[in-house]
Amino acid sequence: MFGLFGKKSGGKNPNVKQDDAHTYRVRVRTKRHGEIVEFRFTKSAHIGLDDDGNYLFRKAVVSPQYFDRGELLVTFDKRYNVTATTGEGVDFVPVSEWED
Repeated sequence: MFGLFGKKSGGKNPNVKQDDAHTYRVRVRTKRHGEIVEFRFTKSAHIGLDDDGNYLFRKAVVSPQYFDRGELLVTFDKRYNVTATTGEGVDFVPVSEWED
């Protein structure tokens, strides 16, 4: 109720899975051939700052079989909560489709 008691509003992003406090995973499907590519990234090694002070993970996508190309972008707030997922040449695969 009203965001009291530490409850986060908005919930988790359906396209990004957080494995632990520092590690995230995302899967994308290429638009051209529908090939699925998974990325694993961490706060310390892969997430950076843009000129406006926002946290982001930007990655070029090249599928292993057909060499389809694209790009994905995951943006975060100051507490590393995912705020948006966008891509060119790819569609994000929701975590509910691939979660163990």
